[in-house]
Parts: sequence; C-alpha cells; structure tokens
Amino acid sequence: MQEAIPAFPREEMREVFAAGFAAILDRHMERALPSDLITWGLAGFTAHDPSLRVERQGRELRLMRARRVLISRALPSDSTRGRPEAIGLAAAEALLPFQEAAWAASPPIRDFGRDRLLRASFNAIFGHLDPFSRYVTPEEAQLARERRLGQGSVGLRLAAQRGQVVVAAVTPNSPAASGGIRVGDRLVTVDDEMVLANDLAGAELLLEGAAETEVTLVTQRAGRRRSVTLRRVAQRVETVTSAMRDGVLHLRLSGFTALTSAQVAGFVEAAFAGANPPRGLVLDLRGNRGGILTQAVAVADIFLDAGEIVGTAGRHPEANRRYSASDTDLAQGRPIVVMVDGRTASAAEILAAALAERGRAAVLGTGTQGKGLVQILLPLPNGGELQLSWSRIVMPSGWPLQGAGLLPALCTAGGDEAAATGLAALRAGQQPMGAVLARLLALRPPVSALEANVLRESCPSLDAVEREVDFAQSLVTDATAYRAALMR
Repeated sequence: MQEAIPAFPREEMREVFAAGFAAILDRHMERALPSDLITWGLAGFTAHDPSLRVERQGRELRLMRARRVLISRALPSDSTRGRPEAIGLAAAEALLPFQEAAWAASPPIRDFGRDRLLRASFNAIFGHLDPFSRYVTPEEAQLARERRLGQGSVGLRLAAQRGQVVVAAVTPNSPAASGGIRVGDRLVTVDDEMVLANDLAGAELLLEGAAETEVTLVTQRAGRRRSVTLRRVAQRVETVTSAMRDGVLHLRLSGFTALTSAQVAGFVEAAFAGANPPRGLVLDLRGNRGGILTQAVAVADIFLDAGEIVGTAGRHPEANRRYSASDTDLAQGRPIVVMVDGRTASAAEILAAALAERGRAAVLGTGTQGKGLVQILLPLPNGGELQLSWSRIVMPSGWPLQGAGLLPALCTAGGDEAAATGLAALRAGQQPMGAVLARLLALRPPVSALEANVLRESCPSLDAVEREVDFAQSLVTDATAYRAALMR
C-alpha cells in the first residue's frame, strides 16, 4: 500500500510569502519585480532536489523534471502600482501552484520541512538582492526577542581546541561556576545536541536563552563525563571597559546595545572630572560586529561638535535619514585614535568613519568588514521575521561604507615592523595611506566589487597584531604623527 503524501501547508505558505513579498517590494533598498520574486523563490524551494529545475522563458515559468514539464504558468504582471500588500498576495498566489507541484513530486522537499523550505526560498531571493537580508525562523525570532527583553547566561565562554569544544572561561559566581564547570572541560552536548568545534556560534546559541530557564550540559574531564543542569540568570550586558594607560584613556567597545553610549559617556565624564584629565583617548573597536545604529551615532555625538554624523539612503521614504551631533565634545578636543580590524563591522564602522571623516580621530589597524547596510526586522504571520536591508550608510561627504569599508591611516596588516615604518613616516609629517584614503573618500554608490577589492588590498582585513595597542598609544601622544594621520 502506497504511503499517503502529507498535506502541503498551503495556507501558511500563502500567508508568509504574501507578507514577505509585500515587505520586499515596499521596503527593500533594491527594486525587485514580482515575477523575479516568484522565480527566485521557486528556485530556492526546489534547490534541495537536484532532479527538479526551474525554467523561465519570457513570461512563462516552468517546473521541470528531466524533460517532463510538471507545471507551466504565465507569470503575473510586473506592475508595482497599487498597495504592496495586494501585489505581494498576487505574487504569492502565483507561486503556490508551483510549490504544490514540487511538494507532490519530491520526497526530499517534503522531508526538508516547512521552516527550511521558507528559509531556502527567501535566502535564494536575497541572494539576488544583498548579502545581509535573511529569513529568521520562528524559533530564532523568539530567542532574539528574549535576548532583547532579558538575556540569560550560564557564565561560559567557549573555544575550539584540537577539534573539540572546550570551556575557555568561567565567570565567577555564575551558574556554571556553581555547577562545578572548569576551564579546560570539554563540552559534549547542550540539551542533548552535539556541539562541534567548527560551529562555535551554534554551540553558543544553544547555551543562550531567556533568564530563569534551564539548560543541561554534558561535559568531559579526564575521560569522565558528567551531566549538569544550570539555570540561566539575567545579565547586564557591559559593552564598554575602561583603563588608563600613561595618561591616555583606553575604552574598548565590544558592541552597541541600548546602554553603550551611556557607559561611554560615564567613563569619559569621570576621567575628565579628575585632577589629571586624559591627554588623549583610544577607542578600541577591534572585533566589534556592530549593534544598534542609533547607539553608534550617540557615541559619535559624545566626541563631535555640531554637524552631520551620518546619513542613510533607501527607496522607502522612512529609510532616508540624517543624524547630526550636538555641540558637546565631552573629550574637550583631546586627540582620539580608533583601533579597527577585519571584524569591525556595521555600527562600529559607522562610529569609526564618522569620527575619521570629521577629522576628530585617527584610525589605526586594518581594513574593516565593509558592512554599510541597515536592516530592519519585519514580523511574519508564522512568528518568523525578515531581516531586511532597507538603506545604505552614506557619510556626509557622500562616500559609502558598503563594500570597501573604512581604511586606516596607520596600517598594521603587514605586522609590527611595517606598522613601525608607517608610524615613523607619520612622525615625519608624511601620509603613507594618503592616496588610498583620498580614493576612498572619492567613492560614490554603487561601488563595484572590483573597485572595493583594489582599495581593500592596500590594507587587508586581518585580525589584530601583537603591538597594536602600543602603536595606538604612540600615535595619540605624538602631535605631528597624529595630525598627519587625520583624514583632513
């Protein structure tokens, strides 16, 4: 007896794609046609079964298996006049018959599951539009909401070591410390899920969750395994740390949360309230992947006099904004050096670029990631979300961050010896990166990948070198070198 084919989740697919298509048509920074969304979405839906292929000839779309046509239909009109919701619904309804035909014909597609089919479809669409938009499953969206409302932690930091996931650090007085977990323990499973050394991000995601929820870990020490259940506790996320070094205030920013600008302002105000205010500041943004855009703007405002900080540009009217500074430089004009590397991205790049373009800070390190797109989260009917790129970052003079990123005036990508040579040139009043920075400032969107890569090769995006903090200290305290390192 032939096994019955599970019912196709028609209504969920219709609702999710209708809402997703409407959002893309209305808000994505790149213009897309309804017929393209249908074609790209179907290609993603069928990608898990290599025996199926999608063909498009003019206005006709076909789903094929070998030479057999499973279904053929004319694509709907590409007119974008009218409400995005109505156009998105029409496109979703045109896609449904193709999805149903693929579902009926392909066991691998049915086995793939609804959420993964949705992810594959939207990610195929975004593959044609931009590198940062994505579909977020209902489970991922719920976890992200819990993080925003109150992140829970067990107090562990992980690392990969000889092909295993091991405990790299245990926070004192944390649930992990109370549970007897030690640095060096191997982490085997989290809630019965195996953890892999080549997927540390996935292992850390398993550890996360809402405060006051439980998570069970299996660890191994000296060949013996043990299971321990820990209760996650609410944690205040501190993204800023401060240290004074030979009269220079060093601030390290690991990310941008709702509290970051207040933390930075607090450290700066406290330092300048003392009897011996700092003679300069170092802002360490290495490894900072970004976060809340408005917080990066607020941190820039702490150090800038009145004037534009940054702008955003997109198709949707609300995506076009300009952010300006008040006339309150809490650092009282003291020199600032910003440290960046290949992992400095998004909001962190915005902060560094805003200070550099205004001539308020010198930049040291390597090329940054080049993520100059702004995303918004749009809810979907199934509880998932679209993380949608809807605008580009544009600096006041017009150059974009997307692609080329920010390049430093003192490049450390060649190692300590090359950095020392660059610092010596700056001390002589020369600008070893001057011509490259001039080309960077002359860029206008859209920037070709070739053009961006040529610029990035002048100071490749690498991780930190050993003596970068020493070079930053030297640069911020040498008036001649500092002036030569400023963009203007």
